[in-house]
Amino acid sequence: MIHLSKRSDVTCVEGKLDNGQIVYIFLTDGMLIDTGCPHLESDLISFYNEHDFDSVALTHHHEDHTGTAAWIQEHKKVPLLIHRKGIDICKQPAQYPRYRQRAWGIRKEFSPLPMGETIQSRNHTWEVIYTPGHAEDHVALFHQETGRLFSGDIYLSTRTKVILDFESIPIIMNSLKTLLCYDFGPMYCSHAGYFEDGKKVLKQKLDYLENLSGEILNLYRQGYTVNEIDQVLFPKKPLLVSISQGEFDSLHIVTSIIKSQVMC
Repeated sequence: MIHLSKRSDVTCVEGKLDNGQIVYIFLTDGMLIDTGCPHLESDLISFYNEHDFDSVALTHHHEDHTGTAAWIQEHKKVPLLIHRKGIDICKQPAQYPRYRQRAWGIRKEFSPLPMGETIQSRNHTWEVIYTPGHAEDHVALFHQETGRLFSGDIYLSTRTKVILDFESIPIIMNSLKTLLCYDFGPMYCSHAGYFEDGKKVLKQKLDYLENLSGEILNLYRQGYTVNEIDQVLFPKKPLLVSISQGEFDSLHIVTSIIKSQVMC
């Protein structure tokens, strides 16, 4: 099911799945930002048919952000834009694990176009900010005049407890530092929704990750193994770790931080 709300001239579409997962898409100035997951397609089709838009900006290729892009491409005939590193992935059939297919649905392949350094909606120019770490093709979108930031999955929550095995905490931290150089206020997160003071919550997340990195490296220098550090800092494993067969795990936080230090 989906629920609509308005923040200024941004339509926030909150999709809630039976498993409790929440994902947002946003519509502003004739531009749709992300397309939700396949399991929400029937509800989102009704929204697409009732609302006018003439372009789609995708923050990254993950299935909960591109899940209905194929339908849009076939029926709405509008351009879908993504960072160049996501184009080939989107053109291929879904290649992600079965538990994610069950959670979000199976994304159909589609053919997006590459984003430039800016995106033009009907009346506004949006800066495309490359923010990897969660995904190689991840971007955020910033509108200087209104100070709005569409942050994709760079935030999610302040206190990160698990990450995917291909994510990198040091790269995420660098992306957060990049965003914090911009003068933004309202932030629209694809899973946590709207924040009036987005800069404050991103700074809180960066502070948490910096402190966590310090703790991990301090234990590592004392001779603790990766598994021992994980047990000290993350003694309780959420159910997602077993459901994902370890694709999501706090262990990946520890290894990504130590790996970056060893490579320096």
